[in-house]
Amino acid sequence: INTYYLVTVLYFAKSAELTGHRSEVVPLPAATSSCQLWALLLELHPSLAALQDQVVLAVRQQYVALGDQALLLADGDEVAVVPPLSGG
Repeated sequence: INTYYLVTVLYFAKSAELTGHRSEVVPLPAATSSCQLWALLLELHPSLAALQDQVVLAVRQQYVALGDQALLLADGDEVAVVPPLSGG
């Protein structure tokens, strides 16, 4: 039996433009990898594919690389979608 948690996903800069949201609450399996999380966000918002090779995720304000490592999520956690920052 999968346990699901309600996680707040925060979208910044270009990711907010692409999704039309600054934040939303998403049910996520308690045991999920950063790649699985990104795949779920792509299902919800296919437009995020524009950021595919550049995006960074942060869980509880800690950056995580897109990979197969498990994220240990809890109810109420925050996940941030941080697109590449354009320098000036």
